[in-house]
Amino acid sequence: MRSVKALQKALSRAGSHCRRGDWGHLSRSPLLGGGVRHHLSEAAAQGRETPHSHQPLHRDHDSSESGMLSRLGDLLFYTIAEGQERIPIHKFTTALKATGLQTSDPRLRDCMNEMHRVVQESSSGGLLDRGLFRKCVSSNIVLLTQAFRKKFVIPDFEEFTGHVDRIFEDAKELTGGKVAAYIPQLAKSNPDLWGVSLCTVDGQRHSVGHTKIPFCLQSCVKPLTYAISIGTLGTDYVHKFVGKEPSGLRYNKLSLNEDGIPHNPMVNAGAIVVSSLIKMDCNKAEKFDFVLQYLNKMAANEYMGFSNATFQSEKETGDRNYAIGYYPKEKKCFPKGVDMMAALDLYFQLVLSAEAVPILLVVPNVMGMMFRNKTVVNLLFAAYSGDVSALRRWGNIPLDDAVQFNHLEVVKLLQDYQDSYTPSETQAEAAAKALSKENLESMV
Repeated sequence: MRSVKALQKALSRAGSHCRRGDWGHLSRSPLLGGGVRHHLSEAAAQGRETPHSHQPLHRDHDSSESGMLSRLGDLLFYTIAEGQERIPIHKFTTALKATGLQTSDPRLRDCMNEMHRVVQESSSGGLLDRGLFRKCVSSNIVLLTQAFRKKFVIPDFEEFTGHVDRIFEDAKELTGGKVAAYIPQLAKSNPDLWGVSLCTVDGQRHSVGHTKIPFCLQSCVKPLTYAISIGTLGTDYVHKFVGKEPSGLRYNKLSLNEDGIPHNPMVNAGAIVVSSLIKMDCNKAEKFDFVLQYLNKMAANEYMGFSNATFQSEKETGDRNYAIGYYPKEKKCFPKGVDMMAALDLYFQLVLSAEAVPILLVVPNVMGMMFRNKTVVNLLFAAYSGDVSALRRWGNIPLDDAVQFNHLEVVKLLQDYQDSYTPSETQAEAAAKALSKENLESMV
């Protein structure tokens, strides 16, 4: 643990802020402080080596960037090594995990592959000298520098996860409630399973509890299939078949909006129609493979799969969803030639592990999600804006909706929150308000 703190401290002293978003462009955001740069440049000009420099600093841009990469690699090495000439790989990975990054992070794939190759091909026994270490980390040096300089959204990730773990243990004692029983297979779920998994916008991850046990997505698939359809077809096309506004009704009502289409992609009718838009020219198996591969890319290749038991149970007992599917079919809500039953099957099928879920919720282009994801995020924001505009139009707040839908526990929670966090009026403010009222009355 001393090496982690020492590395973070040394890197914090190293220089100016690393600009977020420019991880691949060192020349735009220098990572070394002025004093360090001056020392290195002076040594380079004299043609001699320093603990942080292994080659002269050339004038051209490419050589300059390469030299900076080398110096950053050396800085990381000397801080972790703590005076030793070689460091064990496990010491580096332990320090890495303390920042919140995982060795399975897609952004670190090149670094981890290179370390694996070094272990396989060398007789060093997993020990890295300065040259090998620099070679391993060079492709990811900016990300690693951000991590160890505490430039992520949660700088002290170990302290944060300590709080999460304590909350997790406290919540473990809550045994109220019951598992969903509207599908026989779901009723067999183990009520004692409890896990928490999180992922920050910088890709820091933490899991505790039963997070590797797969569970069926059920309605959680709705925003995902919506995202895929927008990402592949575009917002304008998708919203020819489904609206953006809340319905004000239960999610499984047989209801369409005034345009004769489902109200939004988050009600069952809308989700089924959206599922029908994905790969319309493909058969069921091809649709499923496409969606699975797409979500795997978005979830950094965490586990996703198919629950045949839940799927068969859903097909046998999902009369309501079949009715919901046939209703928009009767009203010509589906594109021509679309197989409504195939759309329902896709809606029923997916399962994934809890560790995959938080990654899917993270802003794209962070956890290796480079697959049309800027479009996907825009559409999710569009859907969010639709709901907010409706709330503003009707003047509702979350407490209003909780009362309307008789969610008494949510009502109590929101009221407690308001009581606790709404600033109370001070005596001075009350006196000022009374004086202002008197002045207004005297003017009337």
